[in-house]
Amino acid sequence: MDDLILELAGIAGVNPDPLTLRELVTLAEARGRFEWEQTASLMALVVNLVRNPKKSKPAKSSDFNPYYVKPKTIVKAPLSILKEVFVRN
Repeated sequence: MDDLILELAGIAGVNPDPLTLRELVTLAEARGRFEWEQTASLMALVVNLVRNPKKSKPAKSSDFNPYYVKPKTIVKAPLSILKEVFVRN
């Protein structure tokens, strides 16, 4: 357990003494997300520098970031659908 605490503290770059294990895990995950966002931005930059604009669309950092979660699309529907689903006639 001590090795895990020290590893997480090393990743987060903090002193582990005043922190709980949950806080260390959160800090280490945040650090990973931060590092991947920087790396993904650089990867997108390199791809966009060498791509052919006529053959491909520009790359985004989200294309390379493993932590990126695509936002869910919200389907707009009229309230009458809720009435059909939840109200008995």
